[in-house]
Amino acid sequence: MIKDIMDLAKEKMSKSCASYQRDMVGLRAGRANPQLLDRIMVDYWGTPTPINQIGNVSSPEPRLLVISPWEAKMIPQIEKAIQKSDLGLNPSNDGKVIRLVFPELNEERRRDLTKVASKGAEETKVAIRSIRRDAIEQFRKMKKNSEITEDEQHKAEEDMQKITDKAIKDVDVIYAAKEKEIMEV
Repeated sequence: MIKDIMDLAKEKMSKSCASYQRDMVGLRAGRANPQLLDRIMVDYWGTPTPINQIGNVSSPEPRLLVISPWEAKMIPQIEKAIQKSDLGLNPSNDGKVIRLVFPELNEERRRDLTKVASKGAEETKVAIRSIRRDAIEQFRKMKKNSEITEDEQHKAEEDMQKITDKAIKDVDVIYAAKEKEIMEV
């Protein structure tokens, strides 16, 4: 029973880390990457839809993304969604395609990107700690119901803390790598 709780908590923590990793891939650090648009949703006939499912996204140059919607009617909605996003880009269109020009990163934008990465890391750590808290609560309930001994409860809590520490360390590694990438580009 304890092992099941720990395995479930470990799986949830690794999913939180993976989610943060995906978010960091989408955080622009120098060159145009079509994955930056993956998390931007467009209202497609009343349904929030990712841009890559509404049209073709390509990167013909290092600092340019071109979006070719399958329906020309969608251009205004795509532009609106990009402007609302945290990318800080201004889309331009010629009636058939949308162009996103990525400017050089200046010091202020680098600091902003670092803050966004840091905020995401903190939110992920909070989620991980919440998972730990829920698992420890379950251990305490098991102890209260005499399903496990006090020694087993303490051992389980110690092991849970080790799993939590490793997950938080993983988040720190992802953050450090992204911060380095932002500052070097």
